[in-house]
Amino acid sequence: MRFAQYYPCDFANGEGVRCTLFVTGCSHGCKGCHNASTWNPNSGALFSEEMAQRILSDLADRDGLSITGGDPLYPRNRVAITDLCRRVKTAYPGKDIWLWTGYLFEEIANLEVVQYLDVIIDGKFERDRKTLKPWRGSDNQRLFRRTLSSGASLFLPDDQ
Repeated sequence: MRFAQYYPCDFANGEGVRCTLFVTGCSHGCKGCHNASTWNPNSGALFSEEMAQRILSDLADRDGLSITGGDPLYPRNRVAITDLCRRVKTAYPGKDIWLWTGYLFEEIANLEVVQYLDVIIDGKFERDRKTLKPWRGSDNQRLFRRTLSSGASLFLPDDQ
């Protein structure tokens, strides 16, 4: 996996003070994408163990991790993203992980990585569908939050 940018202290991509990783690789090709420079999976820097350790260290005094792109669930990114999320949850079970993807929740719900996520923003960006909903680029995108219901963990849509 490769990444385009890392913000160790971010207030714009999720709630609270966050570490935010922008990965490269995306095949959705959304017109008007804000991060079109991240589509090429061969661009950016190689995500290394050193970078993973930096994120884990930075998270000690942050509220959580946000992962965007590109698309973190671009097929070539999935193993590395799953590993990173697993490591974050092992080290910091109380910190949340937010992930933006162009895939629909129904398409990715069975991926291993989902068990480590707390918020998923799904759906391709559609520039003609403007929105005032927080954390989304277009009105078609949905935000799912992990909740506990009858002792079971599940994702529910947040229509705000």
